[in-house]
Amino acid sequence: MERKIRVAQIGCGKMAKYTMRYALEKGAEVVLAFDVNEEIIGSDIGSIMETSNKNVIVEDIAALEKRLLEVKPDIAIVTTMSLLNDLGDVLRIVAKCHVNAITTCEEAFFASNSNPTLFKELDSLAKAGGITITGCGYQDIFWGSLISNLASSTHKITKIKGSSSYNVEDYGIALARAHGAGLTLEEFERDVASNDKMSEEERQKLIETRAFAPSYMWNVAGWLIDKLGLHLTSINQKCVPQTNNEDIESSTLDMIVKAGYATGMSAVVTATTKEGITIEAECIGKVYNSEEFDVNAWTIEGEPNTTMIINKPCTVELTCADIVNRIPDVIDSRSGFVSTSEMPELKYRVLPLNEYIEKE
Repeated sequence: MERKIRVAQIGCGKMAKYTMRYALEKGAEVVLAFDVNEEIIGSDIGSIMETSNKNVIVEDIAALEKRLLEVKPDIAIVTTMSLLNDLGDVLRIVAKCHVNAITTCEEAFFASNSNPTLFKELDSLAKAGGITITGCGYQDIFWGSLISNLASSTHKITKIKGSSSYNVEDYGIALARAHGAGLTLEEFERDVASNDKMSEEERQKLIETRAFAPSYMWNVAGWLIDKLGLHLTSINQKCVPQTNNEDIESSTLDMIVKAGYATGMSAVVTATTKEGITIEAECIGKVYNSEEFDVNAWTIEGEPNTTMIINKPCTVELTCADIVNRIPDVIDSRSGFVSTSEMPELKYRVLPLNEYIEKE
């Protein structure tokens, strides 16, 4: 592609500060920006990035369809919600306007195993619009490709075990609430943990009716199974509240999380496969105390055993860099709701993004 890629930013919170700056620094243009927050609407995107003004004003999300049709960007970066149900309306509009979409929505990473009904609808709309929708971010590499690459150098695998922790303060209020942060233990049990206490048949009914709330590793397990060419036989999850012995202030929730209240949760997903390989993956998302930090640790058990531990990864920046570096792959991909498990291995982009795109 000879011209610059034109980007629309949907959601101008904590992640957009980086996605917009990274896109600009990689040679793209940010031509539109949208949000629902009245305190942000009307601001120049430069104030969000903490740079000079860029002469692009954040607009009300209500104008999304009208403005996409007028400006015709190549791709929308969507950094808003964590569950696909909450993103459905935005992605429908994007597809209708023939604009590609890449999102940090964790469920979108492999939505076909947790919300197949909406996945199929959006897949059909994307194909009809000749565009691609995909979900990626930190998990694309650190819960996905790094693990599949480790697996590719292993003779025999019996189990893949992973654990990753992150501070919900870094990702905005939607993610913090999805993790149960700030709830009493009784509220957590009622609103979060109760979703796990059901039979496989009951869970499947929830999945089919778009009522299932997956933990992030549910979709990661689906991605890894797809990437490794395995065949799922069973999958379940268990969510456990995390607490702290002292009160913790949460700027994201704008509250003091009292000692003994849920600061977030640990969600463990266990998947078995026809090939005899078990995937046991845990994500721990919570409001950190002063001594806690992000850790990403994975072990491949088999012949040989291999363990990878990454302490203090910059999960926000890594998520946003992954999103921006994936843009050429999304634009060049087949139409539909496409998992990055189908896309080429992600590459560092030295040149402007448009120089990696083959489609005209």
